[in-house]
Amino acid sequence: MTRAVTKRRRSTRERRLFVLDTNVLMHDPAAIFRFEEHDIYLPMVVLEELDAHKKGMSEASRNVRQVSRFLDDLMRDATREQIESGLPLPNHMSGNHGKKPSSGRLFFQTQQLSIQLPENLPGQGNDNAILAQTLALQALHSDARVVLVSKDINLRIKAAVVGVHAEDYFSDRAIEDADVLSPGHEALPADFWERHGKNMRSWKEGTRTFYEISGPAVGKWIPNQFVYEEREGGIEAIVRKLQGNTATLEIVRDFRGDKHGVWGICARNREQNFALNLLMDPEVDFVSILGPAGTGKTLLTLAAGLVQTLEHNRYAEIIMTRVTIPLGEDIGFLPGTEEEKMEPWMGALMDNLEVLTQSSDGGSWGRAATNDLLRNRIKIRSLNFMRGRTFLNRYVILDEAQNLTPKQMKALVTRAGPGTKIVCLGNIAQIDTPYLTETTSGLTFVVSRFQGWGHSGNVTLVRGERSRLADYASETL
Repeated sequence: MTRAVTKRRRSTRERRLFVLDTNVLMHDPAAIFRFEEHDIYLPMVVLEELDAHKKGMSEASRNVRQVSRFLDDLMRDATREQIESGLPLPNHMSGNHGKKPSSGRLFFQTQQLSIQLPENLPGQGNDNAILAQTLALQALHSDARVVLVSKDINLRIKAAVVGVHAEDYFSDRAIEDADVLSPGHEALPADFWERHGKNMRSWKEGTRTFYEISGPAVGKWIPNQFVYEEREGGIEAIVRKLQGNTATLEIVRDFRGDKHGVWGICARNREQNFALNLLMDPEVDFVSILGPAGTGKTLLTLAAGLVQTLEHNRYAEIIMTRVTIPLGEDIGFLPGTEEEKMEPWMGALMDNLEVLTQSSDGGSWGRAATNDLLRNRIKIRSLNFMRGRTFLNRYVILDEAQNLTPKQMKALVTRAGPGTKIVCLGNIAQIDTPYLTETTSGLTFVVSRFQGWGHSGNVTLVRGERSRLADYASETL
């Protein structure tokens, strides 16, 4: 940072100087393009940490290499004077999360700043070095607001202690608050028909019943959203078409009776019935089902997949995968083929298959034969080998999807070929991946981005149906 920077700062006091921590760039390699008109500063210790993490096949290592390529492009043919005065940041990213294009400058640490660590900041670790750099920049640019941006909570706490303003990195959020994520269903107000039933039109197409409704409430609806009345025997419908303030509703199928079950499984509540309607709809290519443990996400999805694969022949096979993040200590490498290595992670699949086959006739031999038949049509695959693949006429189940990053989610969903349906299951309250939160999870990202597309649907399950013990534990523990 030189005098040219200080002079420029005085003429544009509204701008800020953001000091980026290494973990921000490892989390989002395009972070340097996400700060609109503000300037960015990279301490030399950050470049050293990036160099130390460039090797490997992990997501973080790939992001580090992408950051290095971005920086190399910006510095190409730049002179020493241009680097000292700041490199202009282009609007590199076409999709910038709705923010203004980047127009600030990127500064590197080109000289040794006068640094004196506070007495309450002992040691010479990298985090302390970044804090010391930020303190020196605050003293050097008193007319600017210097902000340290880090995904490390402990570093932000230390920054607050020594008097440095620190913030989390927010630009990767799919939504501002997880509470605004659409549950996929909405209760109709008590006076709905009085306000919207005047010019209503209804008709039948085979066994399907449709309503065409106009009114103010329609403007808030999205395609494949469910609407219902709270009262006994009230309407339950799905929004099939929207045109202005007119919506076409279709009465949903009822999977709650024993005669209308799916592979012997009946919906136990309204939300489960909505989920089965989406899972059994051939026009819906992407389904996301959210909800806490015990709400029936995996069981409903697997039952719908078996019916459409074995009885309707709509799909060639079921492919199930998930992120391999252990709950406790890692047990190390596992022997065997790809499917054998993934099997310990697929306990949910095995548990639900037992439920789906327990009513098979023929005793233990009959159940064993049924299990062999089902296993031949259900393939367990690892996410590590998904790149470059194309799934044709497959029913793909992605379990524990909340642990995926948006980039990983995109890589998986784009594997879908003609006739393929992808179902993402997860609970955004149980995220195990470091630096992912409810607002930055790949599951939140895909739910929010697919919202409004006519061939996708989302349902949030609420009621636990596992057992009275599990329900009580969820509420009290």
